[in-house]
Amino acid sequence: MIMGKVVIIGQGYVGLPLAVRAVEAGDDVVGLDTDTDRIKSLGAGLSFVEDISDERLARALETGRYRPSDDYADATGFDVCAITVPTPLTDGVPDISHIEHAALQIAPYLRPGCTVILESTTYPGTTEEVLRPLLEHASGLRTPDDFHLGYSPERIDPGNRTWHLDNTPKLVSGIDARSLAATIGFYRRFVQRVVPVSAPRTAELTKLFENTFRHINIALVNELAIVANKLGVDVREAISAAATKPFGFMAFEPGPGVGGHCLPIDPSYLSWQVKREVGQRFRFIELANDVNEGMPRYVVQRLVAGLNTRYKPVNGSRILLLGLAYKSNVGDLRESPARAVAELLVDLGADVRAVEPHAAPRDIGTLGGVTLVDLTAVEVMAADAVVVLTDHDDFDYALIEEHAQYVFDTRNRCRGRVVERL
Repeated sequence: MIMGKVVIIGQGYVGLPLAVRAVEAGDDVVGLDTDTDRIKSLGAGLSFVEDISDERLARALETGRYRPSDDYADATGFDVCAITVPTPLTDGVPDISHIEHAALQIAPYLRPGCTVILESTTYPGTTEEVLRPLLEHASGLRTPDDFHLGYSPERIDPGNRTWHLDNTPKLVSGIDARSLAATIGFYRRFVQRVVPVSAPRTAELTKLFENTFRHINIALVNELAIVANKLGVDVREAISAAATKPFGFMAFEPGPGVGGHCLPIDPSYLSWQVKREVGQRFRFIELANDVNEGMPRYVVQRLVAGLNTRYKPVNGSRILLLGLAYKSNVGDLRESPARAVAELLVDLGADVRAVEPHAAPRDIGTLGGVTLVDLTAVEVMAADAVVVLTDHDDFDYALIEEHAQYVFDTRNRCRGRVVERL
């Protein structure tokens, strides 16, 4: 079944893969974004999203059925609209202004029988209590009588080579049975498994719970790493040993903190909503935030201690950071703990160099006091310390092990007598 004209609002890590996949399923797709530079790049066949290669984007453009645009008038006559805009925290409070803006901009183009689906991560109640009235008031139409409204949270994991849009089960919901059926009908053509739930509030809570689960368990293992170091125990050996238990355990790896568009933000959406509606604190989330937000400072403390044992002060030392993105094999710097580590070291007077082959130089340029370099034997040998913060697969770890004076590895990728692990 061909849906006809599809509009995807937001052409980032979530919206672009969705737009390209809908084109591949046979739809005419308008990819809307307020970033005009992004739209120009997409129109030229240049993708900034690792999950969509330039070649795959070019094929979508060549069909004539994918049109990147910054003009909402291009949404005229749409059948399905998916909203995939960011939902950051502003001063610790959920910021859904991008959802509100998208709703007000798309509302004039709603028509009887169309479907609007929100994919942005948000707190329970947003679809029905915020998005719905905005769409109705600005369009003059009513749902469910005139148009369908659903919520289907994104489950994108950038850079994941195993799980992607096609084979990751897609959670779907609607404000009524017809809205649910319309939402299911859109996704089931290009997603292998669709998982319906009873209401948008359930789907909204489920998305926050998924990321809160991971956030809390990462905090647990990060705190365990701190304690294990003081106890003289190899925390990763303990984790590997525990993972041999075939039930009741799931392994998580320690690291320099959490980053990206989900873990540092989504649990706080849930915590904020619980405090606002229920009147109580979500203590697990508050504790996890405290632990994970403190990891960059702990990494720097360990690095300073490691330099001290080598009779070197951090002030004036040349530090080579490997990776500034929040996770391996992507260029996304949002909320990256590596950036926090870099800023702390600059503040301490270190001469900070960084290697980040995946991120755009213009994004890294906002990190004052950090010099971008290539990973070479000369750079490694010149560094008083090499710090592995993001374990991109294309880093030459053998070169680092051979030439480094001292390595502090937060990602468990290096071995050797000069290597100290988190």
